[in-house]
Amino acid sequence: MKISHFIRQFHRWMSIIFTALVIVVTIANIRPAAPEWVNYTPLPPLFLMLVSGLYLFALPYIRKSRA
Repeated sequence: MKISHFIRQFHRWMSIIFTALVIVVTIANIRPAAPEWVNYTPLPPLFLMLVSGLYLFALPYIRKSRA
């Protein structure tokens, strides 16, 4: 399996996890006693999506320069 295929799959799964966490945080914020740290739970998947997304964005340019 190519590394780009793995990163693409990883990026897709992180987007599913991120979307689910945003929904959970939105529901948790409706409750008045939600702790503040709950608002920061989507940030780690978002950072991982940023890194993998930048790699996927740059991949065609990297391939062009090698050819």
